[in-house]
Amino acid sequence: MAVLVVHGIWDSSRRLGPLVAGLALRGVRDVHAIDLVPNTGSAPIATLGERVAREVEALCVRHRVERVDLVGFSMGALVSRWYIQRGAGKARVRRFVSISGPHAGTLTAWALPLAGARDMRPRSPLLRDLDGDADPFGPVDVHCLYTPYDVMVVPATSAVLRGARTTRAFPVTMHRFMIQDARVLDHVAELLRADDA
Repeated sequence: MAVLVVHGIWDSSRRLGPLVAGLALRGVRDVHAIDLVPNTGSAPIATLGERVAREVEALCVRHRVERVDLVGFSMGALVSRWYIQRGAGKARVRRFVSISGPHAGTLTAWALPLAGARDMRPRSPLLRDLDGDADPFGPVDVHCLYTPYDVMVVPATSAVLRGARTTRAFPVTMHRFMIQDARVLDHVAELLRADDA
């Protein structure tokens, strides 16, 4: 099973190195990281979601699979969620793991007057639209991880994704440490390895 990991605002695929390496050390193979361009919050979440859609299709062809696993961190979790709910993600994603994504928005998004940042504001039109789905994820197995000490996703409980099969809080001191904390990596790897033969 191929895995695509999606970074957050101001990040890159390189920034996800600890996550990719940590998963590999825990037996998760074929982990790929995408670069969202632009990564500044200037592009709407939907535009970035279309980029994820193209990468998922390429992975399916390259690995000769029908579905992939998706791991999104921070803004990348919201981008991944958009792809599942508004792109072809319900047909292409087996399992989605959200790590510290601003699913109910974040107050920090008010600091930037950019399209993507506006999408991440609490009660934004995009978030209200996504929240309106009666069956947002279809057959996708969805899991949510967050830290109660987050100061990027404010309030921290905004990272809780309604409708997730499981939600787990980790006492990680900073938002950016979520993708390198051993406990988080252990749990993500366990989720991704589930049902593997």
